[in-house]
Amino acid sequence: MLRAVVLGAGAGGGFPQWNSSGPGCRRSRAGDAAARPRSQASLAVSSDGLRWLLINASPDLRLQIAATPALHPRPEPLRNSPISAIALTGAEVDTIAGLLHLRERQNFRLYGAPQSLAVLEENPIFRALNPEFVPREIMPLGIPFAPTDGAGAPLGLTVEAYAVPGKVPLFAESGADPGLVEDGEAVGLAISAGGAALHYIPGCAMMTSALADRLRGAACVFFDGTLFNDDEMITAGAGPKTGRRMGHMPITETLEAFAPLGVARRIFVHLNNTNPVLLDDSPERALLTAAGWEVAEDGMEITL
Repeated sequence: MLRAVVLGAGAGGGFPQWNSSGPGCRRSRAGDAAARPRSQASLAVSSDGLRWLLINASPDLRLQIAATPALHPRPEPLRNSPISAIALTGAEVDTIAGLLHLRERQNFRLYGAPQSLAVLEENPIFRALNPEFVPREIMPLGIPFAPTDGAGAPLGLTVEAYAVPGKVPLFAESGADPGLVEDGEAVGLAISAGGAALHYIPGCAMMTSALADRLRGAACVFFDGTLFNDDEMITAGAGPKTGRRMGHMPITETLEAFAPLGVARRIFVHLNNTNPVLLDDSPERALLTAAGWEVAEDGMEITL
């Protein structure tokens, strides 16, 4: 059995974003039931419901743990956690900042592509995660592996990381457009247990033939839903960049790209605060529903 819990479904800044007065954020802030809040994207997966692998550590992680009973400490010993390992899909702020919530000498294993682990190594603040308690391990690309906890005990999961088109983290840009790469700066994860599998791809700039082949016929795919339209942030007055420039494929293109793939369950995740699909009553949400897509929500659970 494979169990997954969406800890957060929003993009960087969450929904409503703290400094946004956009129409969706205003509705969410006012408590509109059709504009439910989302914290920043992260997923928890488990094969036994006891030990959990977290995919990314968002800045909202402490509150996400508090909202998820499966991740609460057990009665004994005094300090413990069901969080046994973390795997990173990249090194943007909204995937790594939450690691600093986990600095209290708790034992777990941290996986990442070489680029992501290099970011942690180069920034001294992440030394708060004492390697004596939090061993770091390179996540191989294209090679399935069995993640373990900090003590080396297998979690009963199989994970395969694979490169997807993306970009270096925003804070690592020098000002000019660095262009897209497909070398491990952004990765997707195939996670399986007991014959069931899902894919988690919160950031992807375009569909390639290799990625299409990998996803064809999948039982469940969480996919980058950052923006509905490529120029959405520009049109909304929220920023000067297109989705592609930020390393994200717009939903309008994703719908077409997935149509021939035969994926059984398709769920958009990593949703920017400007994205109209966050609103239950929007025409864009109705379009997704008609096309057989779901929009992830915090606390959403899936069992395969």
